[in-house]
Amino acid sequence: MCGIVGYVGNGAALPVLIEGMRQLEYRGYDSAGIALAGGGGIERVRRAGQLSNLEDAVAGADLRGTIGIGHTRWATHGAPNDVNAHPHVDSTGRVAIVHNGIVENFDVLKDELSAQGHTFESETDTEVVAKLVGSIMDTEGLSLLEATLATVARLEGAFGLVLVDAHDPETIIAVRQDSPIIVGANENAGLVASGIPALLPYTRDVIPLENRQIAEIKQGSVRVLDFEGRVVDAETIHVEWDLDAAEKSGYEDFMLKEIFEQPEAVRNTMRGRVDKAGRITLDEVTWSHSDIEGITKVVVVACGTSFHSGMAAKHAIEHYTRIPVELDLASEFRYRDPVLDEHSLVIGIAQSGETADTLAAVRFAKDMGAKVVAITNVVGSSITRDADAVLFTHAGPEIGVAATKTFLAQLVALNLFALYLAQERGMMDAGKLCETIDAMRALPDQIEEVLTLQGDVHRAAKRYAQAKDFIFIGRGVGMAVALEGALKLKEISYSHAEGYAAGELKHGAIALIEENVPVVAILTGAALYEKMLGNVQEVRARGAETILIAPRNDARARSLANEMFEMPTTKPLLTPILDTIPLQLFAYFIAKERGLSPDKPRNLAKSVTVE
Repeated sequence: MCGIVGYVGNGAALPVLIEGMRQLEYRGYDSAGIALAGGGGIERVRRAGQLSNLEDAVAGADLRGTIGIGHTRWATHGAPNDVNAHPHVDSTGRVAIVHNGIVENFDVLKDELSAQGHTFESETDTEVVAKLVGSIMDTEGLSLLEATLATVARLEGAFGLVLVDAHDPETIIAVRQDSPIIVGANENAGLVASGIPALLPYTRDVIPLENRQIAEIKQGSVRVLDFEGRVVDAETIHVEWDLDAAEKSGYEDFMLKEIFEQPEAVRNTMRGRVDKAGRITLDEVTWSHSDIEGITKVVVVACGTSFHSGMAAKHAIEHYTRIPVELDLASEFRYRDPVLDEHSLVIGIAQSGETADTLAAVRFAKDMGAKVVAITNVVGSSITRDADAVLFTHAGPEIGVAATKTFLAQLVALNLFALYLAQERGMMDAGKLCETIDAMRALPDQIEEVLTLQGDVHRAAKRYAQAKDFIFIGRGVGMAVALEGALKLKEISYSHAEGYAAGELKHGAIALIEENVPVVAILTGAALYEKMLGNVQEVRARGAETILIAPRNDARARSLANEMFEMPTTKPLLTPILDTIPLQLFAYFIAKERGLSPDKPRNLAKSVTVE
């Protein structure tokens, strides 16, 4: 959600903070602020709006401190304005703090502090934490680290905190409970951030804090403790990808760049997971044969785009393994009293690995005794520590808020996992397995073919850019594509778009069809092709304009299309990997035709780390 960065070292902190915040701006852009500590006080600058507003405010200012913290905010408590912007300070102006997450008992703490005479300028839970830390330091004579340990023992909820003390301009304190915090150091600096890109110019060796851990960061060193104050042996990971991966590389927007990175994302997700004998090898899955044989039910939990990848995975897993699969929105999963036991397998899908609802669902499943496998794009993320097994998607960093390449990588990883289960349970003969794997190996080249449709999609987007309503329909795995296509259009163009199972049209949704309403239909599923043609004819009879995703050289589909994007042939269960791409481009170009930024859709954040 929010972007956090901190620096202590022998150089000026401000440029490091600004550049780090620029790398993490996609995590929150309602407001931005910095605080520098030293000289017995805190220098603080905050501005509502995007980071550029803060940059304008500090341009030419004499801010030469060597320790500081910065924050780009996605608002949870309080409106996005200057007063609610982070960092916040304690009542004496000695301690500054930035925060990602939600402190659920902030109101109780605020009442307690108010009774002690503290006043508050903002509506935020973060200011409450700042004043609590400062109050403990003042009344008990504790250091910032000691006071932070005492404070976190009283906090409920999710929080990533980074704090500085004007009386100790050599130390940053960082706290992690559910919200991601990464720390690192080199001989010239100590560093902290809520995402790896902010640290890469300075170090590739980083420590992702685990839940209930606190880091004391100094120039050249990091010390990690648990919430009881005991020093722990924290694991350092080496980051292979570099900062160039987070640049636009000549594309106008990150979203377009990442759409065109999908062939490589799919190759990387496949790489190393099929051996020379044509068998799938998943090193991250270490269950015994008897464990896999013992699975009697699979439950997929996810949110948003990841939920749509799970919808497609349900078809693949059931088809390949004959194990029944339930599909749940992670935000609802815990509250329906699901039935799980040691024979249940729960698949948690979260591109960031930090989605609060999915993490809660995964932890609930583990408490119920189920096995858990995570599908994520981020090494060291929370879900990787909570799961029993992990499949990384290896899509590389995705900066655009609307998921594109991570979605395709999820689909590939989930199909690999479905095939792996079938292989290990003896449900597929070697010939059929090899045939399906060969089809998957062909996908990157086929994705490149689909990307050549960019011009055709742009033309269609210009034609329908001003349409007020869009209907997306599909059947089988095509329904997942329809829902994802509608979501992409809603996310970045703010169009009203709905996705439906095509067979449900006549049960109510067909009432929405009127003259010139664009209907996007997915026709590549061979088993339901005739039924989809019938659905297309139904909407055309009521005046709809039709945009079809159809097999190449399909004359029947062409005769029913106002616009048509022709897909290469692949296995039916793999079609979402190709069919989604024109819809990503369609959403992108609709947004551009409307003068909107596809990278920063309003009200959305890349990683939803609060429930």
